[in-house]
Amino acid sequence: MSAMKLYVGNISFNATEDDLRNLFSKAGEVVSVKLIKDAVTGRLRGFGFVEMSSTEACKEAISMFNGKSFMDRTIVVNEAKPRQRKDYSGSRPRGGPAKREQKRI
Repeated sequence: MSAMKLYVGNISFNATEDDLRNLFSKAGEVVSVKLIKDAVTGRLRGFGFVEMSSTEACKEAISMFNGKSFMDRTIVVNEAKPRQRKDYSGSRPRGGPAKREQKRI
């Protein structure tokens, strides 16, 4: 049995990682909890990830909590998808002045 990560969305901005840990521990052993914060403001973004110790615990958590009310919000719980890296190697312009080679007189 390997650990499995869940995506949890529509989380109250007042929730803490301990709040989520306490909730999800009702479905099984919680390995880790991570609430995502805005890099600039430091405010919670309303979603996070809960890693459960087994596939069975994840399925139980999805069954118990998806679509249920938590801290006055209806949360979304499903299997987390692997993070996709953004590919910036394409031919898209990356910003900046269009013609840098023009010299100023």
